[in-house]
Amino acid sequence: MNSERITKIILGPVVAEKASRVAENNNQVVLKVLPNANKIEIKRAVETLFEVKVESVSTVNVKGKTKRTGRIFGKRSDWKKAYVTLAEGADLNFLGAE
Repeated sequence: MNSERITKIILGPVVAEKASRVAENNNQVVLKVLPNANKIEIKRAVETLFEVKVESVSTVNVKGKTKRTGRIFGKRSDWKKAYVTLAEGADLNFLGAE
């Protein structure tokens, strides 16, 4: 796997109430990732970019919601979510400052 793909796999953190609850209770981080990324690629990307040890990765394909504005129906894009379990004592820092 090349280094250019590693930098593009992770699209960003998921900021939601459930994501923060999972982070506190299970030492996990919830990330938005490329839809065609697999668990091995996600694990390598997190370990390389954030320099932490990853225990496991679970993925979920999130279906886009159907939305409506007046008579016009639209659909949000489908996306992929990854639950990354970090090793004991590891912490992810999205700001990059130490």
